Amino acid sequence: MALPDSRTTAGGWRRRGFLGLTAGAGAAALLGTAACGAGGASGGGSDDDKTLTLACEGGGKTELQPVVDKFAQATGVAVTLVELPYEGLFNRLTSELSGGRPSFDVCAVDAVWIPLLAGKLAPLDDLFTDAVKTDLFPALVQEAQADGHFIGMPVWTNSEILFYRKDLFEDPKEKAAFARKYGYPLAPPTTWQQFTDIAVFFTRPEQKLYGTDVKGAVETEWLAHVLQAGSPGVVLDDNGGVIVDNAQHLAALTFYADLNNKHKVAPAGAAQTDWNAAQNLFNQGQTAMTRFWAHAYRQIPADAKVAGKVGAAPMVGGTAGVAGIPGPWYLSAPKGGAKADLAKQFIKAAYDDNALSVETTLGLAARKSAYQQYAAKPGYESFGPLLATLNAGATRPRPASPHWQRIVDSVLVPTIQKALTPGADYAALLKAARTQIEGIVK
Repeated sequence: MALPDSRTTAGGWRRRGFLGLTAGAGAAALLGTAACGAGGASGGGSDDDKTLTLACEGGGKTELQPVVDKFAQATGVAVTLVELPYEGLFNRLTSELSGGRPSFDVCAVDAVWIPLLAGKLAPLDDLFTDAVKTDLFPALVQEAQADGHFIGMPVWTNSEILFYRKDLFEDPKEKAAFARKYGYPLAPPTTWQQFTDIAVFFTRPEQKLYGTDVKGAVETEWLAHVLQAGSPGVVLDDNGGVIVDNAQHLAALTFYADLNNKHKVAPAGAAQTDWNAAQNLFNQGQTAMTRFWAHAYRQIPADAKVAGKVGAAPMVGGTAGVAGIPGPWYLSAPKGGAKADLAKQFIKAAYDDNALSVETTLGLAARKSAYQQYAAKPGYESFGPLLATLNAGATRPRPASPHWQRIVDSVLVPTIQKALTPGADYAALLKAARTQIEGIVK
């Protein structure tokens, strides 16, 4: 089911509840009440050193509740989790931090908000010891910084990996037929060429089966392929220069769009296909493979056609190898908050007890060790591929640009959608995208 808002969070799911985890209207009222009680002071409306207020998105509440419970047991500090819909949280954070009168002591921050909130969040440099940084994925350590300081501690992250139908891949007849046709064994693909071969092999429209999906309504998947092609970054380089039309972006767009235009391995409507649509296609058994966010492995419905038949593998690789775009959230505290020390104590506890979040409905973490604890357990087969993808040398975060969401909405997604037309001039589209983006970031 397509949602009306084509924008996505850094974690990959659509705003307004792709996972069905966003809050109801009552959450906004709750946070508003807290703000009224604050008397204009930062600190969640109380001078009591045994309370904290944490503003988060609905999925964040699910992830953080076990940490909050343990923190209360250990310290006697009650942490009130105030959940808001995604856009409501963004609006609340930006308005209250800009006004200098936040109603919260700690906040969950989407990765793409870090550049926008820089200067308004407290430094957390002393929490980022060498041991901490070693146990976090390199892209998350990079993304947590702004203006020379760490201002967010990652609490969970995600990445696209490869899901495939084991019932097809392990069928002896399919394996024999594939080997005869392509000259190598049928197995989860590791390269673009293998992915294309397998997608073509399993495309059987008369059986309502396609090799894969192509998602025209989101940008993240194409950008992962850009990194796999060896680009030094996606869309912008480290200095903010526009590189959207470099050779690697073109190679990735050619691979991505040709799956639809040339090879015709995706169901009709690729330009409008989003995360929800792609997930439904795979769960209904209409695609043999999908590149999708790792959390979805544990959320396949028991009555889905593919239930119990899904394998997981690292994201495919290009000339630079495997790469993905991480989708993290961070915990931060307002600069100058009345409960700065207590807020930092909780943020440290959230890092220390990060593995508690793995068994929640969303089931994500940020620490390598948290994922490693579960990777060999039944039901967590997606964690090994997720670790491999997030640890890959070519994996990088999105650009640290306050213009990023505008670039996505007004340039990247429309460019991909235009590319998903037979005969599209990919190089010309990227050249036009460069001009548009230069106009935004100038």
